[in-house]
Amino acid sequence: QVQLVESGGGLVQAGGSLRLSCAASGRTYIGYAMGWFRQAPGKEREFVSRINWSGTSTYYADSVLGRFTISRDNAEKTMYLQMNSLKPEDTAIYFCTSDLTGTGSKWSYWGQGTQVTVSS
Repeated sequence: QVQLVESGGGLVQAGGSLRLSCAASGRTYIGYAMGWFRQAPGKEREFVSRINWSGTSTYYADSVLGRFTISRDNAEKTMYLQMNSLKPEDTAIYFCTSDLTGTGSKWSYWGQGTQVTVSS
């Protein structure tokens, strides 16, 4: 069992920055991928970014490419999402997730989410 806890959300003006964190605890699985999804009010949950175990492979949704950066510190069991040049359309609950297969396609554990609100 893996527990994930997000933090770092908040209210920011358009053009500002936030850094989200996702701390993992519980059973440790070597090789797992991690990712970020988000869900805006009235919309379905959507993919934001993912990162492999070593941090050498990352992938982003087109909507955040060039503005968001995903990273991880395996020693600290923590993943990050640096969000720059935020836009009102980035407003959503952000969830972190892990894929124990390492493929980045089978997300099995989810955090409770952290709210990000970007004002115009």
